[in-house]
Amino acid sequence: MATKISFFLLSLVILSALQLSSAVDYTVTNRAATTPGGVKFNNVIGAAYTTQTLGSATSFIWTTFQQNTAADRKNVAQVNVFIDDMDGVAYTSGNEIHVSARYIQGYSGDVKTEITGVLYHEMTHVWQWNGNGQAPGGLIEGIADYVRLKAGYAPGHWVRPGQGSKWDQGYDVTARFLDYCNGRRSGFVADLNKKMRNGYNDGYFVDLLGKSVAQLWAEYKA
Repeated sequence: MATKISFFLLSLVILSALQLSSAVDYTVTNRAATTPGGVKFNNVIGAAYTTQTLGSATSFIWTTFQQNTAADRKNVAQVNVFIDDMDGVAYTSGNEIHVSARYIQGYSGDVKTEITGVLYHEMTHVWQWNGNGQAPGGLIEGIADYVRLKAGYAPGHWVRPGQGSKWDQGYDVTARFLDYCNGRRSGFVADLNKKMRNGYNDGYFVDLLGKSVAQLWAEYKA
């Protein structure tokens, strides 16, 4: 019975997040529509699916970060996605996400799933706190990939748990390390993000886990 009640309450939280995320406006503009990648985006992914994914990602991120009220989150009313004829994969600036049409064209696997994961990563940059610019860039990218990992969109080429040369190496390396830390204390990543609202210090790891980040990395590697 207790399990049924817990599941019911979790469902209510998710439903509430979905309803709140609908208050954010999303736009998708394909500025590379005449390029091979732009055509592939329209045919395989599409603006409607992208818009739906942005809403789902926002809800998932708010839940992951335990941002249950507007006061917990950035004041972002609109997120704009642009499919551009550019190199790279994607980048986020403020409330704008830019996705590479060239990357879409060149991706040989399931490009729809891949871009879904990319959008979860980039949407995390829209909503996460960055310590007022003081947090290591590798940590910021690692948190974004952590969200992608927990959402189930980690690609097969990512490093395995325990791999990497330093904790803030970024992306998949740091995402795996953060997943380890979160396993030691449920809600760790959410609490770390909350602490990063106004600044950053490596001591946050001690505050939340009782050990320095260097100690945690050594134990993770072991």
